[in-house]
Amino acid sequence: MLDFSGYMKVASDTLKGKAVLVTGAGSGIGRATAKLLAHAGAKVALLGRTEAELEKVMSEIGGRDSGHLLLVADIRREEEVISAFARISTRWDRLDAVVAAAGINGVWAPVEEISSEEWETTLGINLTGTFVTLRGALPLMKKHGGSVVVISSVNGNRMFSNSGATAYSVSKAGQVALVKMTALELAKDRIRINAVCPGSIETQIEDSTEERDLESIRPAADYPEGEVPLTGGSPGTAGQVAQLIWFLVSDASNHISGTEIYIDGAQSLLKG
Repeated sequence: MLDFSGYMKVASDTLKGKAVLVTGAGSGIGRATAKLLAHAGAKVALLGRTEAELEKVMSEIGGRDSGHLLLVADIRREEEVISAFARISTRWDRLDAVVAAAGINGVWAPVEEISSEEWETTLGINLTGTFVTLRGALPLMKKHGGSVVVISSVNGNRMFSNSGATAYSVSKAGQVALVKMTALELAKDRIRINAVCPGSIETQIEDSTEERDLESIRPAADYPEGEVPLTGGSPGTAGQVAQLIWFLVSDASNHISGTEIYIDGAQSLLKG
């Protein structure tokens, strides 16, 4: 169970009456976000590829009878995403916010060792999947306006020192470009869109990382002890990122759009 006791009073009922979709809701930042937004009063659609993980999160936020929605879908498969939005439309007929948290690290290797299939898998989930999710959400979101939060990364935007993370970094840079381009386009529909760029965060995303031959391309550079200056080296938590996402989903951020926000304890300033 995630502990939100440090800021539960801040978030309580601030999203009451809102309908929110969280992709990648079965683990990591997606799971933490779904739990916090549900606590804040939102009806949450949990979308992910693994039903067992989603069922566990659903039980943590009150179960199926609490008004939330469980959606098993792979964001790489457009037909599955379309089906998921059809279910949201049937159940709620509105969507006030989307948190695009689904993503993988993929293969980290010298660029000449990354196959086209590996490249396409990483960009397919992280970038194309974000695009398909955003596009699918728009018909519902245009009814009332709302907020989209894309989970990007310091990698590819403010930090380029993680050797071998080329495909991942390109996908994350692309997400920020997507946010900036669509912020202007969607402003007339009262839809805000922003990117959250975490640094080192305690999640299970490393489980989706395959590293190959990185020693041969790592730069000869020494960094001060501890990669996260604000915490003396300790990574952040998924709950801290969830709190930032809650702010961007809530009306407290109603004049913020087209912006990337870094949450990394100054890590990317040290290792840019």
